[in-house]
Amino acid sequence: MILEALVTTRNPDGTPHLAPMGPRVPDDRPARDWVNLAAFQLKPYHTSHTYQNLRRHPEGVLHVTDDVLLLARAAVGRVEPLPELRPAVRVAGWVWPGACRWYEFRVTACDDRTERVVLDAAVETVGVGVDFFGFNRARHAVLEVAILATRVHLLPREQIEADLARYATWVEKTGGPREHEALAFLREYLRESWSGGVAP
Repeated sequence: MILEALVTTRNPDGTPHLAPMGPRVPDDRPARDWVNLAAFQLKPYHTSHTYQNLRRHPEGVLHVTDDVLLLARAAVGRVEPLPELRPAVRVAGWVWPGACRWYEFRVTACDDRTERVVLDAAVETVGVGVDFFGFNRARHAVLEVAILATRVHLLPREQIEADLARYATWVEKTGGPREHEALAFLREYLRESWSGGVAP
């Protein structure tokens, strides 16, 4: 199973980097046991900042959150400013205490022979933050639009616009202020991309 999450790593200058990442966890693990997760896999692209950071410093923190606005901003690389971070406990990295749960980890193995690098990560310690409220239709819709936004240079505009119209209906019917803000942000990002204002 692949989860939606955010990963913090260390840039070469020591500053934090935040990016979305879908960790792979065992399919047979009940959801109630995820708090005790001992290991997971990450599959970043070779060119990603997250992978380059983990090559230099194989430690980071994986965050689980239902904050779709932050997930949307991270998906297109526009998290400015970063949320408030604090030092991790067991690794040299950063924790976002606004997450529902976080996993400090160390990379234990790396296979870079394919297009997506496979990183095995061992969990050093787990933290619990805010309650996980969950994903309703609006939050799922925002996640799907965020994925479309990351593929704006790959997919036909007509396809994105058709999907956007469908997902926007879900947000309008079931979303709250945070979901509406996230959708408006992504719409503006797409408009800028189509007008040539955003580099792919």
